[in-house]
Amino acid sequence: MDTVHGGDSLGSFADLDWDRAARRGYPEAILCAGKTPAQVEAIAAELAGANQPVMLFTRADQEHATVILSQLPDAAHDATACVVAWPADPPRPTGGLVAIISAGTADLPVAKEAQLTARYLGRPTELVVDVGVAGIHRLFKHAALLRRAKVIIAVAGMDGALPSVVAGLVGAPVIAVPTSTGYGVSLGGIAALMTMLNSCAPGIAVVNIDNGYGAGHIAAQIATP
Repeated sequence: MDTVHGGDSLGSFADLDWDRAARRGYPEAILCAGKTPAQVEAIAAELAGANQPVMLFTRADQEHATVILSQLPDAAHDATACVVAWPADPPRPTGGLVAIISAGTADLPVAKEAQLTARYLGRPTELVVDVGVAGIHRLFKHAALLRRAKVIIAVAGMDGALPSVVAGLVGAPVIAVPTSTGYGVSLGGIAALMTMLNSCAPGIAVVNIDNGYGAGHIAAQIATP
């Protein structure tokens, strides 16, 4: 595979939104899925000399991460979340707590993507894993944490019931994230999505299937100091 390096070649496939941080308060994130490693490397090379807030590369597989780190060696790669953050150190946390809860271990990549997004956008975060409704007593052990949170991200596949349960227990807004985890009739996360959209508990907003980045971003905005 040919390697493309920065410069004029970038304009053939990308036009970075340098003004987004000034316009919206948060920089552009680079979605790596669907981009070749050479394209991602060229974008990373273009960023190397830029004076930007923390940049996130999302849905970065190992090949993407390797080329990003070749251009931005001070970046951090989280293989579970498929996220690369540059620079590696997140900003000092301010604002309200963003709590992220994951129904099952299979939902962890999406939950971690949400957590890292909120954290690198400057919010304090805490992650709770494997508290799905099949063993709901596990969730109740974390009731004090959920009550401290300014906003809660609830990540679940299968039947997608976790956000409804959480929204019935606490006053904070809940961002529901359906995942594509589940057996045949789950339809790649559509069953969980429909459950979350049909929740009878008020205070739930729903993002798209597997959209941890979107959930983390809106949670960071809700928890702004």
